[in-house]
Amino acid sequence: MTTRILIADDQEDVRIGFRLILDSQPDMTVVGEAADGRAAVDLARHLRPDVVLADIRMPKLDGLEVTRLLSGQTRVIVVTTFDLDEYVHAALRNGACGFLLKRSGPALLIEAVRAAMAGDTLISPQVTVRLLAHLRVPAAPSPLTEPLTDRELEVTRLVAHGRTNAEIAAELFIGPGTVKTHVANVQRKLGAANRVGIAAWAWSRGAVTDS
Repeated sequence: MTTRILIADDQEDVRIGFRLILDSQPDMTVVGEAADGRAAVDLARHLRPDVVLADIRMPKLDGLEVTRLLSGQTRVIVVTTFDLDEYVHAALRNGACGFLLKRSGPALLIEAVRAAMAGDTLISPQVTVRLLAHLRVPAAPSPLTEPLTDRELEVTRLVAHGRTNAEIAAELFIGPGTVKTHVANVQRKLGAANRVGIAAWAWSRGAVTDS
């Protein structure tokens, strides 16, 4: 079943980039674009997309107001350059199904759309790291039946600090493909849905420091 997506951003190059990424997926199609918040709301109500990607700073209506107006009608993922805490909290209060930084990259954009369709909320790891650092609890015994290897723990700590696969590969002197395999193994062992779940596990178990 194809996921129908509406892109709302006042920058044409951003809309073009997002369209290229999403239309390249066999289960996704972009059905419309809007350059301002009012047009986004009108188009969403007319086209009835499954997911709306809404930039925070747009003319006429900002992304937070777009999210509030469309809440309960469609899934909205807020996409922004600005990772201010007040934006995150306001977006989630208004019913957003995700909060994504534009610099997060294509893979996370696709993952955010799929998470929204699955009923989950994905927040960019860079934002999650900051939030989790304030919410961490004392370390507790791991319930894992299959423990993480030393290398997987290293990867987990770096994921918890918001590092990308390329950054982890450079830091550990291994290939990006090897990092991807380690991340997949960690997700399986933790039962985590995505990288945010890995970060949450690491911070809650005291497995990562502030450095």
